Amino acid sequence: MFISTVVIAWLYVVVMMAAAEALSPQGTVLGAVFTLLLYGALPLGLVVYVMATPARKRARRAREAEEDAARAAARAAAAGSDAPDQRREAPAADAVAPEGKET
Repeated sequence: MFISTVVIAWLYVVVMMAAAEALSPQGTVLGAVFTLLLYGALPLGLVVYVMATPARKRARRAREAEEDAARAAARAAAAGSDAPDQRREAPAADAVAPEGKET
C-alpha cells in the first residue's frame, strides 16, 4: 500500500514538472521527455526495486520451502514402497579409468 502511494505521488510530481517544461516559453518537448525519464522512470524504477526486495526474498524462501517439502514427501513415499523405482537407470560405466589403472 505504501509503495503504491509513493509511486503515484512521485509520478504526479514528475508529470507536472514535465508539463511545465513542455509548456514554458523556454522549454521544449524534448526537455519534458528527459524530465519524465530522468526524474521519473529511472529513479522510480530503482526505488520500487529496492523497496520490493524483502517481498522477493520472502517469495523465494516460500518457494524453496515448498520444494523441500515436496522432496521430503517424495522421499517418504519412495522409502515406503517395496517396488523398485522405475525412473532409476543403471549406473553408467566409467568412461575414464581411475588413475594408475587401465581399462
